[in-house]
Amino acid sequence: MKSRTPTHSLKLLPFSLLFLLVIVSAAPHNIPRLTAIRGKQFKQASNTTLAYNSEDFKTFFYNQTLDHFNFRPDSYAIFQQRYMINDKYWGGAEANAPIFVYLGAENPLDDDLNGIGFLAENAPYFKALQVYIEHRYYGQSVPFGSIEVAMKNEDIRGYFSSAQAIADYAEVILHLKRTLSAQSCPVIAVGASYGGIALGALASSSPILYFDDITPQNGFYSVISKDFKEASESCYRTIQESWSEIDRVASQPNGLSILSQKFRTCSLLSKSSDLKDYLESIYTHAAQYNDPSTNPVSNICAGIDGAGQGTDVLSRISAGVYAYYQDSCYNFNPSGTTSRSYFNGWGWQTCSEMVMPIGRNDNTTMFPPKPFDLDSYVKRCESFYGVSPRPHWVTTYYGGHDIKLVLRRFASNIIFSNGLKDPYSSGG
Repeated sequence: MKSRTPTHSLKLLPFSLLFLLVIVSAAPHNIPRLTAIRGKQFKQASNTTLAYNSEDFKTFFYNQTLDHFNFRPDSYAIFQQRYMINDKYWGGAEANAPIFVYLGAENPLDDDLNGIGFLAENAPYFKALQVYIEHRYYGQSVPFGSIEVAMKNEDIRGYFSSAQAIADYAEVILHLKRTLSAQSCPVIAVGASYGGIALGALASSSPILYFDDITPQNGFYSVISKDFKEASESCYRTIQESWSEIDRVASQPNGLSILSQKFRTCSLLSKSSDLKDYLESIYTHAAQYNDPSTNPVSNICAGIDGAGQGTDVLSRISAGVYAYYQDSCYNFNPSGTTSRSYFNGWGWQTCSEMVMPIGRNDNTTMFPPKPFDLDSYVKRCESFYGVSPRPHWVTTYYGGHDIKLVLRRFASNIIFSNGLKDPYSSGG
């Protein structure tokens, strides 16, 4: 069901606005998303997302302002921003029943509905209205057409920023309050990437300190390494040894062919770094989305350790990949992956303002050293978008260096939740 304006008997209220940015994470030069991975292999590795009944949701589109902060003629252009409402359990405005608002992250809203369990699980107990708002430039909320067109047009993508997105959320919530006449219902914002505009907020996995060198750059990979070491010391050591072994085999005659056969690649490897990057992404995603019901980190280590005594290092690593997810062959270098990752919404965000200096500047992790290099990061972003990243903008605009003082002055009633096995807890 799609509508322009809510017409059911929901009611909302005016409320205090509280702005807090809770941002996403990064690997060197190719910052991974915070929200759940939807690829084939990752669905297989973690398939316990919550089911939701689409009949309980009503879809609406708000005429959103393109530019909240300027007064140029084009600033007043509008685009359609999607939001969804579930009023199944709502106690109504007369009862001052709360409103739970999910602030969309760097993903289409459709992908989030199955995975955001907090609202659905708690709405019946609090008789809460559930509202889900899609982030601008994702899903069906892209100004002037498709994301591909937007990312290639410097005039359009210039309106893609965290500050604009937070202002969007404020507009939609205030619109709902006016339209649905709910003037006394507390609003609780929930987000696993961006924070809250509300009387209270739950901010999970929120690395607000991973900017401007506040957090040591190797914190992210240190937590991943700790996760694997706790799962199995021998698994941890095998992974640590594998990087130099990959280089050794690759340097031999027909070395890339040997590696391709051992790891069952769909096509011949063109360079050993493709294999190493792929393995790094598997270990990273396994730790980042380490669902306790499926335990992908333990599964990888079970495959590595279960390969049998006398099995060579790379055969054990290959067994770990197969244990993580099974396929007839593995595509370690999909054509156009790099360019596609940069010509999407998240690629632009990381090349404009969300610069997280995450790297590996020593030998304290299970990964080979790979320090964050701002100069090469800037050159890569300039080659894709023609803009230079602003590595100090987040701490300048939102604060961060004295976070306790910032929160005391400008924010309150926020729960920051961090699982200590989550790599982003190092910047939380």
